[in-house]
Amino acid sequence: MDFESLPADFRHCIKFHGHLCPGLTIGYRATKAALEALGTQRAQDEELIAIVENDSCSVDAVQALSGCTFGKGNFYFRDHGKQVFTFALRPSGRAVRVSLKAPEDRFSSAPEELKALSRKSATAAGLDPEDNKRHRALSIEHMLSCPESDMLDVETLSVDLPGRAQIHRSVRCERCGQPTMVTRIRAVDGRALCLPCSAKVECGGG
Repeated sequence: MDFESLPADFRHCIKFHGHLCPGLTIGYRATKAALEALGTQRAQDEELIAIVENDSCSVDAVQALSGCTFGKGNFYFRDHGKQVFTFALRPSGRAVRVSLKAPEDRFSSAPEELKALSRKSATAAGLDPEDNKRHRALSIEHMLSCPESDMLDVETLSVDLPGRAQIHRSVRCERCGQPTMVTRIRAVDGRALCLPCSAKVECGGG
């Protein structure tokens, strides 16, 4: 696949992530769908938030394309193991939930070669390296070109928004001496300890 022939915003996601893969393509299509449904653009501050339900390659496209990041405080991870992405706007709470369809649905309009390779990949034998490479390439091509409705479910809803990001003061852990955000300090045996140190003390580590 020719890198220069890909959409500029997708190339940006690839550079951010480090390589091109099907997972990144899922996050790219999901984020594009959400931004279009909300009628908004990349977040400059915290006016847009993203809640992702997996920690796969797809979430790098969410961060690169939407401007929602851990550091900015408008990116939230829910460990549900699902390719599901919720985007919401402040202050209204207007949101969209974008979820990836099952393979049998999203590949219904795919080329026969891709369908055959997908069926083979689901068997115990799986794919050999060459077939796997071809399967990845065809999957990416299909997901980039297929209609949104073939690949994604997009639901409009309203959500209760998480609070805005807070900057907290740091205090010194009385065991390791490292400055720690005060909200992550625990009182153990009369000492103010960071989370790793409090866990060690509670396990008898002194």
